[in-house]
Amino acid sequence: MEKLGSQPNECACPCGYAEFRARAAPLFRFLCHCTLCQRFNDAAFADVVVYRAADLEDPPNGSVEFETLRPPPNVQRGRCAKCGNPAVEKFLPPLLPKLKMVPRSMHGPDAQLPAPVAHMFYDTRVTEAEDELPKYQGYLKSQLAFGKYLVAARLSRKQALS
Repeated sequence: MEKLGSQPNECACPCGYAEFRARAAPLFRFLCHCTLCQRFNDAAFADVVVYRAADLEDPPNGSVEFETLRPPPNVQRGRCAKCGNPAVEKFLPPLLPKLKMVPRSMHGPDAQLPAPVAHMFYDTRVTEAEDELPKYQGYLKSQLAFGKYLVAARLSRKQALS
């Protein structure tokens, strides 16, 4: 039997308890240096893959425990109930697009994922990034950049479906 997470559209934590599938390709991927992501991921930054909420199955009941580290922006961050690794984050605000975000580490090594588009909240970084990606600093600039990439991804997807 093949372990979930070994197929391109499957996600699983290291212990395999929290597992779910993507029904469609992600919108985009970014690297977040905010202190909440640092704390949640126990890392210098988070490598985050963004999906439309409808495109990502919910993990089985009880396999992920959710918490809100700071509302707003009303992000529910979920860890595997067994091993405690970050599994999925839900962003389900009223009047805005519903999104789910999954750490890169939840995807299998053969997953067809986009390259990261930018560094967000770079002003709170703990290590320097030695790459050519845009580096957004501060809450407002990071949020505006996130919105820009979200709109671009959604427009690109609509054009591909036309």
